[in-house]
Amino acid sequence: MSTSSPRLEQLPRSLQVLLALGLVALALFPFVATEFYAQMVARMMILGIFAMSLDLLQGVTGLVSLGHAAYFGLAGYALAFLTPEGQAVSLWWTLPVAVAASALAALVIGFFVVRTHGIYFIMVTMAFAQMVFYVFFDNRVLGGSDGIYINFKPNAWAFDLENKRAFYYFTLAMLVLVYLFLRRLLFSPFGRALAGIRVNEHRMRAMGFGTFGYKLAAFTLAGGLAGLAGYLWGAQTGFVNPELMGFHMSAHAIMMVILGGMGNFAGAIVGAFAFEYVLHLVKDLPQVGSFNAGKHWQLWMGLFIVLVVTFAPRGLLGLLTALLTWRRVRSSAAHQAAPENGAQQAAHPTKGQT
Repeated sequence: MSTSSPRLEQLPRSLQVLLALGLVALALFPFVATEFYAQMVARMMILGIFAMSLDLLQGVTGLVSLGHAAYFGLAGYALAFLTPEGQAVSLWWTLPVAVAASALAALVIGFFVVRTHGIYFIMVTMAFAQMVFYVFFDNRVLGGSDGIYINFKPNAWAFDLENKRAFYYFTLAMLVLVYLFLRRLLFSPFGRALAGIRVNEHRMRAMGFGTFGYKLAAFTLAGGLAGLAGYLWGAQTGFVNPELMGFHMSAHAIMMVILGGMGNFAGAIVGAFAFEYVLHLVKDLPQVGSFNAGKHWQLWMGLFIVLVVTFAPRGLLGLLTALLTWRRVRSSAAHQAAPENGAQQAAHPTKGQT
């Protein structure tokens, strides 16, 4: 019998304040940063949506998928195929179609994979993703290994996504909406059932829950949200290729979730930002003698992840929560000790005097 806790996302008030300040900083960032860094942060926000979609599976439901990038890449390809060569296409119908395509693919694949458990689930998700990868990689009609260019960003009528600042704020709005939606979902009966499945699926079945349907619904929803991130990625970069569906992209998403803290959607966002920022730093490391430190960025990323997992097993957000709790407890203890010291001095006014 498992004794794991549901780990529903309950953030301390001090951490909520810090996250709110972080949101304000994101809103103001384009006014103080260069265009390059604003676009880098927009990419981080897209990956934050991608990481949250995987966290719904991995952190909440307990389903570790090594093929989640397939749905990320499919939505990007959907945008590429729906966009004519000579003009922009409407955001308002291509975005739902791309998300629906990813969700439909997740529904079909999930119908088979959620019947498996443990290591078999992990391997089957990776096998399906590799199948999707090679369908696009080996097919010249679908762009082949060279990929496809998206010459125009989607047309949104009310605002121009070709304007980088408008695209930034649209991405920020999507990030906030996805986070609020998933937090609401987490504390709904559906979300609590998913948490129960992660803790003890056999017990949930014994209580009358159809765990297959719940897991399939979570798998489909996670695929659709990954598709939203993939659509935004394709719109920002103007290019999609099969590497977006590759194993390394799924592995990066897993590392983002682990870095931030599993089962915590705010942690998934923090993990995505941390992963991309550290990746940017280590790739720009200078050459030391004959050793090119930046060329071996995988070594430094690996060390960083090992250190986080070793010293912060609950992720960066969990570490920050522990530090804030420790500081609050220490401050409370200091306040309680102050009156006691004052009372002792009043009871012994001559103590310590010569």
